[in-house]
Amino acid sequence: MKVLLPSFLLATFLAAILACAAPLPAQEPAGTQTVAAVTAGSEDLTFRARANGVIIHARKVIDAFFEQTSNVVCTENVSQTVVGKNNKPVYREESVFEYQLQSSTRTGSLRLTETRDPVKAAFRDPYRTLLITNGFASLLLILHENYEASYVFEPFSEDTVDGRPVLQVHFKPIAGASSPAAVQLEGRNYALQLKGAIWIDEESGAIMKLISSLESSLEDLGLRELRSEIRYSVVQFHAPEESYWMPASAVIDLETPKQHWRNVHRFTAYRRFRATIQVDMGGKQP
Repeated sequence: MKVLLPSFLLATFLAAILACAAPLPAQEPAGTQTVAAVTAGSEDLTFRARANGVIIHARKVIDAFFEQTSNVVCTENVSQTVVGKNNKPVYREESVFEYQLQSSTRTGSLRLTETRDPVKAAFRDPYRTLLITNGFASLLLILHENYEASYVFEPFSEDTVDGRPVLQVHFKPIAGASSPAAVQLEGRNYALQLKGAIWIDEESGAIMKLISSLESSLEDLGLRELRSEIRYSVVQFHAPEESYWMPASAVIDLETPKQHWRNVHRFTAYRRFRATIQVDMGGKQP
């Protein structure tokens, strides 16, 4: 995830994509991490055991997700908005890209790379300052095994969505542990401690929704609030028949003491691609 803050702040927000290549050093938390289930204010051991199994399953599904994203491209519509008083938009720019998220483990650790080819460039008002956001769809790294020791996960409740059982899990950061998010200011990285909630489809282990916000504000860096909501949905492919859970939308709100921006990313028209290799042996055709 990468967010370019307005130039007067001289800051770059790095998360997910860039932090994978160089995560901040982790410190071992004191004691063994435990996961507590909360239902109607009381602990339910049966619920906790079942929820822990869902979380373990979800971590395996996330590994598969990063492999699947390398096989597909999609259309990304980006809306960049300046938000005024009463939460009303005062200015907006729209753009369209062909988007792909690629993953690699060739170096022994997971690395993510976004590619974004312009399809429709937005009209740029040189007198407007906008927020640039990238990579929020990959915030699944919060639940990835690489950051398992960085958060406390609390299964909170069970719901039914479209007839399917869904587990809601809350998470909060462990002080001093490595983070998949950081803010870079004048060449120095500052870890961002994120808290939030994850909704997991209990049958498939797929992530349906992830919301996050700052554990505490960073007003000394000019960052008062950062909130994100990422939604995922099933994409059906044909010949062969396959279905993937892919990002559907990402909404990011960022506030400084003087300004409020909201960016909305929508991912549609997913399609697979496969390389075709033709071998020429140099011989004559019969």
